[in-house]
Amino acid sequence: MSRSQSSQRSGVMNSASDGQKRRSIIAEDHEWSLALVPLLTTLCLQHIIKHFEEKPILHELQPSFKTYVLQRLPASLPLTITANLISDESYWKRCCEARWGLADISTYDNSWKQMFFERHLQSIIELFIPDTTDTKTVLDVLPLCQNYVKQLRVSQLLPPIKEPSRFDEDDGSESASDMGSDGPSMDHFDFRMLLDKLPNLKELSVVYCVKGCGMNFEWNLFEFTFRDCESLAKALNSCKTLQVFRIHRSKVDDEKCCVIVNHLLDHPSLQELDFSHNHISDRGARAIAKLLNRSQLKTLIVCNNQIRGAGAQALAHALAKNNTLTSLNLRLNRIADEGGQALAQALIKNKTLVNLHLGGNNMTEPAAVALSQALVENCALKSLNLCNNRLGADGGKVLEEGMTHNCTLVECDIRLTDVDQDSEYSICQALHANQIKTKHNHDPSAKV
Repeated sequence: MSRSQSSQRSGVMNSASDGQKRRSIIAEDHEWSLALVPLLTTLCLQHIIKHFEEKPILHELQPSFKTYVLQRLPASLPLTITANLISDESYWKRCCEARWGLADISTYDNSWKQMFFERHLQSIIELFIPDTTDTKTVLDVLPLCQNYVKQLRVSQLLPPIKEPSRFDEDDGSESASDMGSDGPSMDHFDFRMLLDKLPNLKELSVVYCVKGCGMNFEWNLFEFTFRDCESLAKALNSCKTLQVFRIHRSKVDDEKCCVIVNHLLDHPSLQELDFSHNHISDRGARAIAKLLNRSQLKTLIVCNNQIRGAGAQALAHALAKNNTLTSLNLRLNRIADEGGQALAQALIKNKTLVNLHLGGNNMTEPAAVALSQALVENCALKSLNLCNNRLGADGGKVLEEGMTHNCTLVECDIRLTDVDQDSEYSICQALHANQIKTKHNHDPSAKV
């Protein structure tokens, strides 16, 4: 190569180099680079995600590819596709947070999927309007959620839409429950269409009321009718896996209590029954007493009702023969000394009850005397609540005497009972000694 050709070539290269230095690319995406072209595998997975609703492909993928897809699937996919296909908890966590925001899954067995389907079914029930909402909305979702629903906490039940009255004022008015064929087919949601189709349901809580009614308040929005009661009782009887049933603030009276209890007799799995904040009195208490020895109940809660001495006596008679119940809550009733003495006599014979709550029951010194005698002989009771009863100074002294012979009671609430400070101090000392003994019995190596 001649010297002139060499110099010419060198000049071209230098000018090209100078041109490259001067050239620049202005991109809208500052992170764009030829090095970031997606792999063919990634493109295929993105295609699967985009068309998942039309053709769901998941279990055929390798584990790493499956994880990639699950992390990017939208939470808005139809449940008919995802319910029985996707078990990944991270996906259902995204679904829950997208619908309800932050949530605590500790009450849902730490399962996001269980939480999603329980709250989804709960919302359908709470917004169901008899004779307006199509029952298919419930029946269609059952095959999707039946394997994942273990508990339902229904906090409201809507009544039928009230039609304008066509009766004259002189004709009087009738409730929807009594209007026969002219009224609605049901007064609230009919649980018979649901409970026997949930094979894993263990817990049901129900409140017959309407939340947030505001200026539209009417008493019939909070009415648990007899027709509601019959349908609920039959539904409970059909659910053989049910372990816990609660019905609060629903105006359950003696008649309705008897209907529910009669359908729960000899139930194979019921362990907890809660009738708190209702209108149950002595007749209802007698029905519950009958259930005590025809069930496997471990917990009975009937607080804030209208049970008096006769009802407490019926419960005490059943408790004396019972060998399964471990917790009884009769707080805020009216059992008075008559009921307190009967329950104390039952404690002498009962060997299984661990917790007894008798707070706010108008008991006085005679009940304290009977309970003191029971504490001497009972070796099972660990917690006794007597708060807000007028036991008085003398009642406190007899309880103090009973505690000197008791070695198992570790909790005793005697607030607002007019017990004097000396007796209260002595009772607390006895309780503390029992707590130390109990701890030592459970762990002999512990220091006393």
